[in-house]
Amino acid sequence: MNQTEMAMAMIVVMVAVLMTACSSAPQPIVDTQGVDMSRYYADLSDCQGYGDQVRIEEGMTRGAVAGGATGAAAGAILSESVGEWGGVGAVYGAAKSGIKGDREKSQVVKRCMRGRGYRVLN
Repeated sequence: MNQTEMAMAMIVVMVAVLMTACSSAPQPIVDTQGVDMSRYYADLSDCQGYGDQVRIEEGMTRGAVAGGATGAAAGAILSESVGEWGGVGAVYGAAKSGIKGDREKSQVVKRCMRGRGYRVLN
């Protein structure tokens, strides 16, 4: 395996790990002792609506552009395939930005629930 193939394999593994982390972002865990559950579900729905305002896809697009440019530059510096390195960088940038956006969305929901008086445990 040459240097380029090894680097690309490592990046693919990192992207897979990042994608796994993205899919496991937890919803708020709330201490429901003494909580009116019908009110809780209404508040949770409202807070999730605020979380939906986080535009993950826009961040992923920006991440793909930045990652693609960085990857292409790295390919040029290393005298490797600019297109391949740009593609790998774009995938990595999009995945990383998607994870960041997912975390932000989760934090918005948790902060909203705390703001409404719930004891959020995570």
